[in-house]
Amino acid sequence: MTTVKCISPIDGSVYAERETLSTEAAQDAVARARKAQKAWAARPLQERVDLVMGALKEIENSTDRMTEELAHQMGRPVRYGGEFGGLQERTSHMAKIAADALAPTIIEDSDAFSRKIMREPHGVVFVVAPWNYPYMTANNTIAPALIAGNAVILKHASQTILVGEHLADAYRAAGVPEDVFQNVVLSHDTTSALIADNAFDFVNFTGSVGGGQAMERAAAGTFTGVATELGGKDPAYVRADANLDAAVDGVMDGAMFNAGQCCCGIERIYVHESLYDAFVEKAVAWVNNLNLGNPLDQATTLGPMANVRFANEVRAQIDEALADGAKAHIEKMPADDGGAYLTPQVLTDVTHEMRVMRDESFGPVVGIMPVKDDEEAIELMNDCQFGLTAAIFTADAEAAEAIGARLETGTVFMNRADYLDPALCWTGCKQTGRGAGLSELGYHALTRPKSYHLKKA
Repeated sequence: MTTVKCISPIDGSVYAERETLSTEAAQDAVARARKAQKAWAARPLQERVDLVMGALKEIENSTDRMTEELAHQMGRPVRYGGEFGGLQERTSHMAKIAADALAPTIIEDSDAFSRKIMREPHGVVFVVAPWNYPYMTANNTIAPALIAGNAVILKHASQTILVGEHLADAYRAAGVPEDVFQNVVLSHDTTSALIADNAFDFVNFTGSVGGGQAMERAAAGTFTGVATELGGKDPAYVRADANLDAAVDGVMDGAMFNAGQCCCGIERIYVHESLYDAFVEKAVAWVNNLNLGNPLDQATTLGPMANVRFANEVRAQIDEALADGAKAHIEKMPADDGGAYLTPQVLTDVTHEMRVMRDESFGPVVGIMPVKDDEEAIELMNDCQFGLTAAIFTADAEAAEAIGARLETGTVFMNRADYLDPALCWTGCKQTGRGAGLSELGYHALTRPKSYHLKKA
């Protein structure tokens, strides 16, 4: 066994630590989940829905704790109030559509034949959740997986290790059997060994490209389904007809909220040359209005990054860009300590030869480039190894849809960014990975089709 520690970005102290399970204990947890799953799946759908919604209510009763603990664990300012709003929106929507999404597809129901396609739960679903939106990202899979009749094993990120425990407590308090939803603390080696041993029927992983590759390597030859959401380098395009003030506010919030630690945060900005100078001026002013500081302070609008090593990667990208000719527009802020507290940055004179415009930054830095037309914008937006979301700011919805059709991405936004609509499929392409979360397609990913061809006479 090893110890997993959460190092608080506020002051570098150990905020929480837990022992990992032994291989034998982990195997026992999976065995108990598999045994409990059949009875869980046999319960009426509405009963499973009600229990999941009961867990949501339990979480609602502890939002103050959620808010403060998230500040300590990953640095999000308390002024933003945790994650319950998004958690409620997503969970409630998946509960609402469950009956229709899981309903059988009737091909024929006659005196001669009954032909239909049913949705069967996979069995035991393994969820590996990230730290940046630890309640929402985990529950994006947990809630619909349980509703669909699966048992769930959750392994949460070490940075937000308390979140997994609180989610398990909430589901248990609501009446979900303890073995049906379990939170576990596992080492990487034990995780890989379980997957390679065919312990799970479906794996959902959100995290880095390297982590996703490790999941797929572990599952190789097992035929276990692996869904991956591996982040991105999401672009925004501000067309000549855009509302400039609204575009600045939407794009910069998408780039800087949560200290830029958003899978679908804006990391590259392309602005029509007619608006470029004005956009840059307003974007710099927008960032200079941020208050970098202790996330426990209500006045703080930008907290530390979740870990010093994440901040160091962003600093390295910025320094490399500056060495290659980029221009920085934000002076070092007083709270920048050279560690987790990082001055947000706006860069111009950037090119796609620079890592800051090519590699995922996952921090409060963004590069801005002028473009002459839609064609140049599309070419630059697609010049990327990732494909999660892309945002277009324009007054022309037809133009946005036409541009969107040519973009290599999972979601196209118009006049907004950095938002997850639970009625739409959350998906990506290229190095962002593959899979389908939320929406009706989320239920299809968490179940398998089973066909019935019944000859009556």
